[in-house]
Amino acid sequence: MLGVGIDVCDIARFGLSLDRTPGLRERLFTPAEAGRSLASLAARFAAKEALAKSLGAPGGLAWHDAEVVSEETGRPRLEMRGSVLARAAELGATSVHVSLSHDAGIASAVVVLEG
Repeated sequence: MLGVGIDVCDIARFGLSLDRTPGLRERLFTPAEAGRSLASLAARFAAKEALAKSLGAPGGLAWHDAEVVSEETGRPRLEMRGSVLARAAELGATSVHVSLSHDAGIASAVVVLEG
């Protein structure tokens, strides 16, 4: 294991931030992610934060360089490209695992980076 990250996000507070800050949704999420429900967006934000932590939280990571996609089974998967993929390669990562959850007003994510 090369790294692990965890993050939690208050869904209502995250929604207020999206409402208050024009362009935040587009800055944080890819077009494929942006149309999801608020709880799903909060979980995806938590996943991107958890991924950054698993990578050692370096500066310069672009939000769109990490995307949470759903497999046909509904299982979430992280796609990395650009700055995020470069950092993962620098660390020798060969796989990344993500788990998302949202309940009782809180979204959470755990990311495990393996080499």
